[in-house]
Amino acid sequence: MEKGKGVMARKWAVEFTDNSSAPSSRDIPDPPGFSRSSSDQEDSAVARQKKDAEANWKLQKAWEVAQSPLKNFLMMGFMMWMAGNTVHLFSIGITVSALWQPINALQGVGKVFEPYKDSKIDLLGPKLLFIALNLVGLGIGVWKLNTLGLLPTHVSDWVSSLPPAQEVEFSGGGVPLH
Repeated sequence: MEKGKGVMARKWAVEFTDNSSAPSSRDIPDPPGFSRSSSDQEDSAVARQKKDAEANWKLQKAWEVAQSPLKNFLMMGFMMWMAGNTVHLFSIGITVSALWQPINALQGVGKVFEPYKDSKIDLLGPKLLFIALNLVGLGIGVWKLNTLGLLPTHVSDWVSSLPPAQEVEFSGGGVPLH
């Protein structure tokens, strides 16, 4: 480039504007029986069916996730039965686990159902089922704490000056006389 000339001519350039007078593909009429609008409608119908199928799949998976605590009940019940009713490290560990799992699940309900969010489906039913089943699991854990005698259910558990509650066992199966 010489000094004094501010503009340099480019050797290679591509222009994307069509200034020619030749007919373009936009000017050619559609063949008989072809309609661009019907093609668009078919594409939108296929897309709508695809979205509906995806929404149904998401709803089905959300119900499966909502029912997942049922799988834990049988295993946790068996583990608590194997732990027995005496207070020792294993039974306390199993009971704490039975309480911890539902508490964690209840804290993360929003995260559990996040992948299944869709404007077309209502996740209220699966969420309520998930919460209810986890509350049942939590209740089972609390029941196990009570059978171990670790829940403060008597006044003497709170006030040390009172005598402990007397457990009465009736072996005859009859009604006790007062």
